[in-house]
Amino acid sequence: MRRFLATALVTGALVTGVAGSAAAVTGKGLLYHDGNIVRTVVNPAPVPGGGTDPFYAVTNGVGGQLGIAGVAPGDGGYNGGAWAVNTVTFNPGVTPYLLTSDEAVFAAEAAGDVTVSRVPEADFRCPVLP
Repeated sequence: MRRFLATALVTGALVTGVAGSAAAVTGKGLLYHDGNIVRTVVNPAPVPGGGTDPFYAVTNGVGGQLGIAGVAPGDGGYNGGAWAVNTVTFNPGVTPYLLTSDEAVFAAEAAGDVTVSRVPEADFRCPVLP
């Protein structure tokens, strides 16, 4: 059940609109990276526990919240979108706000606004387009 929920969270955070029919495997999506919106090809291939690129899925964010890529092409340490999935949950009593970078996630965590949890069984591969 936990794997199903984690996968659903990641997919929901990653995909803003999958092209094609419901049976289609590949689509296009959008992510935040360093405050900008970047494109991705949504054809996730699981790499449970093997992700190396940080990915943040906000579980209870504001409308328009996308998944957050910690790295992208051109960044040192980008491994082609081998995502190490982390969930980001706004803590009770905190009004959610838009997070658009891993630095914003770190600042929100340091402020006590969010809890970040690693979910290795949800790791997947999905490239960011340059």
